[in-house]
Amino acid sequence: MIPNTPRSNTLGRVNDAALRRTPLYQQHVDLGAKIVPFAGWEMPVTYEGVREEHSAVRTHAGMFDVSHMGEVEVEGPGALAFLQLVLSNDVAKIAIGGAQYSCLCNETGGVLDDLFVYRLGGDRYLIVTNAANHGTDLAWIGRHGHEFDVAVRDVADRYAMLAVQGPHARRVLSRALGIELPPRMRASHVQIGRRPALACGTGYTGEEGVELLLDPEVAAPIWAELLEAGVVPCGLGARDTLRLEVCFPLHGNELSPDRNPIEAGLGWCCAEATGFLGSEAVAEVRRVGPAEKLVPFKIEGPGIPREGNPVLAGGETVGVVSSGTFSPSLEIGAGMAYVRADLAEPGTELEIDVRGKHRRARVASKPLYRKVG
Repeated sequence: MIPNTPRSNTLGRVNDAALRRTPLYQQHVDLGAKIVPFAGWEMPVTYEGVREEHSAVRTHAGMFDVSHMGEVEVEGPGALAFLQLVLSNDVAKIAIGGAQYSCLCNETGGVLDDLFVYRLGGDRYLIVTNAANHGTDLAWIGRHGHEFDVAVRDVADRYAMLAVQGPHARRVLSRALGIELPPRMRASHVQIGRRPALACGTGYTGEEGVELLLDPEVAAPIWAELLEAGVVPCGLGARDTLRLEVCFPLHGNELSPDRNPIEAGLGWCCAEATGFLGSEAVAEVRRVGPAEKLVPFKIEGPGIPREGNPVLAGGETVGVVSSGTFSPSLEIGAGMAYVRADLAEPGTELEIDVRGKHRRARVASKPLYRKVG
């Protein structure tokens, strides 16, 4: 992305239904945020600028309104067996208060969504879905729940969600709200604004931080408290550049029903032995190897890659850019692309066709950005 003008196929995407607003919409407007349509919502893409917001998260603490994300509660004696069927990871490994990343696959192994699962109690789980996929995820999950002693509930309206991220995020947040925060990949029940809430040691930036699922009625005053404490408001633009620098996939770009998790490098969250939907297809791709692989790359010289740019080697088209941006931390053009599997090794030379100009690039190692010290 050009430093202060984020572009993505998901930014500006809108469906036919009326756009929804999060409980913090007015706060974004009052702060002068640039509002754009995103997955059926009116969301802030930037406040002061992508560079500034990106830097705040890398060096201090930034907060994102992610209340557009969806939540599904699964509860009952059959919850574990049911989730083992519909999710790719081994849900049995989640301790009470634990968190786990997983894929939701179709029968052919395509990725319908990637999501987090939190185990709230013995047989009670909370799934957080991507905003654009919430309705289809809910329908898919509900479709397969009839054979199990389980209740599947859409609880998205119960929660606002704030992601507070950065090297100082935990310290500032704990001090401002007076709550004890869980370690990474754990979740704990807390009181925020005198209301029950869930604090989760997860995030999408590659930095330390917490995601807060809280009562929508207290979202605005909590946002104000964090703003007063020096946490920088950040929009979708910085969220995209941050996640791309650490090679976190985005559904609709890196992940789709036409892509297998093995292609995307997500074999680590696929436990085929559980027999999840699509597990046989995933196991077969793991066995024979994917025809294409998702790789990070860096542009060598000028040029900012964009989603959809052709990837070339030896004058031949060998892949396509799934996400591309200007990296504020590295100060170069960088991105991720699906390329022919034999070209996926770090150091492999490629070319990216950026608006008709062939820009030299090289396959990199994950993550693209790594903290020093």
